[in-house]
Amino acid sequence: MKNILLHNKTPRSLSGIFLLLMLLANTVELMAQDKKDFLSAKESEPSNFGWMADFPPSNDKTISAKDGSYLHFPELRWSVVNMRKLMPTTEVTPKLAPPQAFDYALDKNIDSLTFLPWEAKEKMTWKESLAKNYTDGMLILHDGKIVYENYFSAMDETKVHAVFSVTKSFVGTLAGILIAEGKLDETKTASFYVPELKNSAFEDATVRQILDMTTSVEYSEDYADPDAEVWEFSDAGNALIKAKGDKEPVGYYAFLETVKKKGPHGKAFKYKTVNAQAAGWIITRATGKSIAELLSERIWSKIGMEQEANLMVDAKGIPFSGGGLSAGLRDLARFGELMRNKGNWKGEQLFPKEVVETIMNGASKEDFAKSEHPGLKGWSYKNLWWITENEDGAYAARGIYGQTIYIDPAAKMVIVRLASYPVAANAANDATSLPAYQAVADYLMKKK
Repeated sequence: MKNILLHNKTPRSLSGIFLLLMLLANTVELMAQDKKDFLSAKESEPSNFGWMADFPPSNDKTISAKDGSYLHFPELRWSVVNMRKLMPTTEVTPKLAPPQAFDYALDKNIDSLTFLPWEAKEKMTWKESLAKNYTDGMLILHDGKIVYENYFSAMDETKVHAVFSVTKSFVGTLAGILIAEGKLDETKTASFYVPELKNSAFEDATVRQILDMTTSVEYSEDYADPDAEVWEFSDAGNALIKAKGDKEPVGYYAFLETVKKKGPHGKAFKYKTVNAQAAGWIITRATGKSIAELLSERIWSKIGMEQEANLMVDAKGIPFSGGGLSAGLRDLARFGELMRNKGNWKGEQLFPKEVVETIMNGASKEDFAKSEHPGLKGWSYKNLWWITENEDGAYAARGIYGQTIYIDPAAKMVIVRLASYPVAANAANDATSLPAYQAVADYLMKKK
């Protein structure tokens, strides 16, 4: 990890200072725990701690966004299903009608399936991998039917769960729909749609470069570095009270206007959340509707969702399109099934097939190889989706702490995992996740 000592740059508000200190403390603790075991999934369940239980809870039982404790492990295991209690949000609404229920064909054999984790000598069972990865919810669809569904920790079928950067793939799908419908031109620059981005790094970045994250911007997302621009971005989007006299950007959009260019765009893939936020602004300007409104109109109200989702907003009510969505397990599976069927839902084509086909075709592997993802060899990134480029043509939406919607077209399979892993980076759990998904896919294909 990079040096985590405070240098001459500090957050621009009291809330930012508290958040930084808490996350730095968490980083120090996690570094120390590299040499010992974390609390296990069972030991870290929120029911063991009594957080937020009294009225009001005592100080030592309080979890808060203001002091950053909501992202501290194991408090994270409670906060992932309670984000709406911690941060301002806007709703993503389903149709006012009974939800469209799934058919069930539960398969008891899945728990006992075995696979070999990367660089391991001993096999692991599917069931063992769930606890290993601090799984909160797991659902598997095969040909549209639920063959596996399970809930753990503080999650159950009535709750919504934070999906973090899985949000980006919803936004990328909306962009793809608009491109296919001729309402958004991927060859136009960001400043064409959003004049406020003139003189920022995004001024001459095309919509395509933003959606594929091949922009070159002065922006670090290294949470262990107090000088990283991610802290300024987070502070700008923080809807909590800022320090008196704070003159820094207020709101995600205001921050985007300050981002500087680092080099020529379109040369390499670099994963940076500001791209997804810029995409959200472009989409909003192209349609005159917010991301939350579009998700409600184009997806949530169309495929029989059973729960209202919510999306974090900044002090100006702008949705966090880079990672603010919370949604139910089965509803996320419905979206995955919609994607697997290339926009078709129970015989109705909700958007052109080319939206999904563009994603499945992927992007430049060479550009992706220049990124900092050595474990994902041969992958690419398209329309804010991760493309595995494996033989099954699998692609995925991925979020920190272990969130995923994993779609395997060859196996007719959709996997949704919700989790609260102690470490934010997906690289921490890929070794016991990706081979597990492939094991289930192989089993389901042989089962036919």
